[in-house]
Amino acid sequence: MKYKKLLDHKVDTIAFVITLENIDTLLSKSIIIEKLGLNIQHDSNNVRASLGAACRGKVPSGNDDTQHSKDLATLIYSSSPLSKFLASYLISLSSLTSLSFSSTSSSSSLNIFSIPFTPPSFFSPANMSTPRSIALSFAAKSQSEGAGATVRRSIGTPKLRQLSPFLMLDHFTVHPGAGFPDHPHRGQETITYLLSGAVDHEDFAGNAGTIGPGDLQFMTAGRGIMHAEMPNPNFGDNVGMQLWVDLPAKLKMCEPRYRDLKAKEIPTIQVDDGKVTVKIISGQSHGTDSVKDLAYTPVWIFDITIAPGGKIKQPLPIGWNAFAYTLEGETTFGEGDAKKVAPTYYNTVFKQEGDYVHAEVPAQAAEAGRFYLVAGLPLDQKVVQYGPFVLNSQEEVYQAMMDYQTHSNGFERAKDWESKIGKSMVH
Repeated sequence: MKYKKLLDHKVDTIAFVITLENIDTLLSKSIIIEKLGLNIQHDSNNVRASLGAACRGKVPSGNDDTQHSKDLATLIYSSSPLSKFLASYLISLSSLTSLSFSSTSSSSSLNIFSIPFTPPSFFSPANMSTPRSIALSFAAKSQSEGAGATVRRSIGTPKLRQLSPFLMLDHFTVHPGAGFPDHPHRGQETITYLLSGAVDHEDFAGNAGTIGPGDLQFMTAGRGIMHAEMPNPNFGDNVGMQLWVDLPAKLKMCEPRYRDLKAKEIPTIQVDDGKVTVKIISGQSHGTDSVKDLAYTPVWIFDITIAPGGKIKQPLPIGWNAFAYTLEGETTFGEGDAKKVAPTYYNTVFKQEGDYVHAEVPAQAAEAGRFYLVAGLPLDQKVVQYGPFVLNSQEEVYQAMMDYQTHSNGFERAKDWESKIGKSMVH
């Protein structure tokens, strides 16, 4: 049976029903699911009792009761930052025989379709055991980009070409009169985090707006978008981070969209007796969840500031790629002999193994350390990129270029379109 893209469903709880003939494959390929602490029930009597409610009559019928009496495995998952990961993982294994959706509020303990749910155990600091070690740490070099903008690029360079699902990371500075005038995209998402100033944006679909200090904009290019990003002339220089995130192959041609996250919406917590401040842009930290799930590809994003003498153990999903970009001061990452100091403008890339990232600032430090910590689900797919077009094959890139030039297959509205904000460029 073919299913619609699960990643498009906005639900808090997803119930999966999997035949036991596939459960061994699932478990053998998915040590990460075991480590997440998901409660996989495959007791035949328990599952049969909930079969009617869970499957809603969608279990394929056979010539006799053999098809219905097969042992089944039902898996319930309800954590929004990871629900899409699980959906995409199960689909990739092609092990779904039936599924149903239920919009149920998340809680620490659930009992849906008579089958209990146990939250991922690694979210609890008490269960963390292995720190992530450092794979690479290097300075982001300054370079010109766009029209008059300056960026410190650390992902998307010869030093670190890609870190799936991340394609590019820019620490940008844009002066009034400079910026990123009208340009296209296809096949990726961009996440813009503004640290200071204000950015105006406008696209060929009529979307327009402004984000200010501490705000974020999540833009999904999908099948095609043409837009402009320019500094608002009333707020001086723009400084921020822009992250390009790859889209799963099945979503490369989805409809484009924007989602904004205002600074006032971002949960902020303090740990280590107030010496550490964590802005939870996406994901979970010390029992607090982010308020929105805004990207198709699962990512966790934190803005963390550590005062001298402070330290933090930040849990991250096992197996995800992760990095920390130092925005201010110096931060020491790792534990024991594996410690490494990351000065300002350094990108520190962590190995996938481990439960958490350890960060600290020595008590004798002259200033606090601030860093941008990001983790994302690696996508098992080929990446072929040509400028703003990110696809999975050379042929798809050629097609994107042709579609843009001929104003077709998603770029119809690009014909004769000019943004108003792009005209503010100083020539």
